[in-house]
Amino acid sequence: MLRHLLEIIALIGTFSGLSYCLLCLWSARKFRRQHTAPAARFFPPLTVLKPVRGLDPEAYENLRSHCLQDYPHYEIIFGVASADDPAVPVIERLILEFPHQAIRLVLCPKNLGSNAKVSNLIQMLPLAQHAYLVLSDSDVRVPRDYLRQVMAPLASPKVGMVTCLYRGVPTRTLGSRLEAIGISTEFDASVLAARQVEGIHFGLGATLAFSRQALEAAGGFEPLVDYLADDFHLGRRISAAGYEVVLSDCVVENYLPDYSLADFLRHQLRWERTKRHARPRGYAGLVLTFALPWATLALLAGHGTMWHWSLLGLALGLRLLVALGVGLGVVQDRRMLRDLWLLPLRDFITLLVWIGSYAGRRVAWRGDEFVLDRGKLRPA
Repeated sequence: MLRHLLEIIALIGTFSGLSYCLLCLWSARKFRRQHTAPAARFFPPLTVLKPVRGLDPEAYENLRSHCLQDYPHYEIIFGVASADDPAVPVIERLILEFPHQAIRLVLCPKNLGSNAKVSNLIQMLPLAQHAYLVLSDSDVRVPRDYLRQVMAPLASPKVGMVTCLYRGVPTRTLGSRLEAIGISTEFDASVLAARQVEGIHFGLGATLAFSRQALEAAGGFEPLVDYLADDFHLGRRISAAGYEVVLSDCVVENYLPDYSLADFLRHQLRWERTKRHARPRGYAGLVLTFALPWATLALLAGHGTMWHWSLLGLALGLRLLVALGVGLGVVQDRRMLRDLWLLPLRDFITLLVWIGSYAGRRVAWRGDEFVLDRGKLRPA
């Protein structure tokens, strides 16, 4: 009877997961068809804010891509907490390389909260000269028309924030490749599904573009200084203030470190615990999206009948279609094709990490240990 009950639970999970795969495919198709209408010559002067700490992989090229924008008038403000930060020589090199571009390096010595990135942003904001702001993580590389694309939806006064999907660029390590395929085929798929079901009411750290007016309506950066998922909460606050949050057509690249398998698991655990504290009810429901692990469990509990094998084949087929439809069709991640064989392993690891996320509140972030308390960071 216990085996039969386990089989029933696994079948419920399988069919729920299959339905989620169909939702992701439908959401990807709708997104490809509903492109953002470009605004007629909406190129307001803007400030790019880049809080930096340490050197991310490909740091010089990533930061340099923001200096090469095909955009009429913008400034870039880099903010570091210490003059000894390893990123300082890279930023100084960019200032010398682009003498005609308005680039400033700002020292942000005050520690205003647990989130050092937001602490820097609070100190950088008074130096920004323009009414529109663009933020992106320091490990992100952008195309030349990036600013034109992300600013276009802000021509509408109803739009308060624009955010972007991204694809991971891995190194050769297994951990890095597992991270990249998860971004392109799992994370991006979940964002598209959320967009289709309830709309976008959050931001993604790969890009946050907004006006000062929307930021002020959301309470500024100060309320976020102790939150780990500052991008998520900023988007949610701007949405709560009555503005729309739009997902841009632009896709940027996230250059990943040489993750060992242990590093990858620690990073995933931090990310999953962050999501759990940001959206506790929605996060609990994620257990019903793992079609492939549930179908495997149903196969084992059902003694491997032909029907169970067929169900597992259907789950694998739909999971591959989601990977291709989102990873290739939406975010155009051609590197993903060589790592498709890692997809089942990635899905099983994701389920295990989801379970592990409920086993504690401790997270590691940029070399520091914290405890999550209702989404806020507290030094461990």
